[in-house]
Amino acid sequence: MVLGLGLDLVEIGRIAKACEKPHFRARIFTPAENARIDERGAQTAAGIFAAKEAVVKALGTGFRGFGPAAIEVRVDALGKPLCALSGKALERMQALGGETIHLSITHTGDMAAAVAILEGN
Repeated sequence: MVLGLGLDLVEIGRIAKACEKPHFRARIFTPAENARIDERGAQTAAGIFAAKEAVVKALGTGFRGFGPAAIEVRVDALGKPLCALSGKALERMQALGGETIHLSITHTGDMAAAVAILEGN
């Protein structure tokens, strides 16, 4: 059963500019995400950022009680985006009866978008 839905759209250039600040990257992204961003660039950073925003919308909380690093965006061997929650973000998902968050991330020349679907019982 779908318990929540989130959508976010961001300008890649805005995220690229923010990523020039080490404090921004340290606060928003996990070490694993930062490694992927170093390899793949601003488009990846914007996609991850949009995914985190979409997830908190699906949870219905915004970033109340936890920071963006409590949501880690990963990819499987085929490049499918996955989401791992920790701490208060995970507690919120479990309190809602959530079991899985499905992610989809897309990019155009200057925009990145993500959709998150919270699924549970």
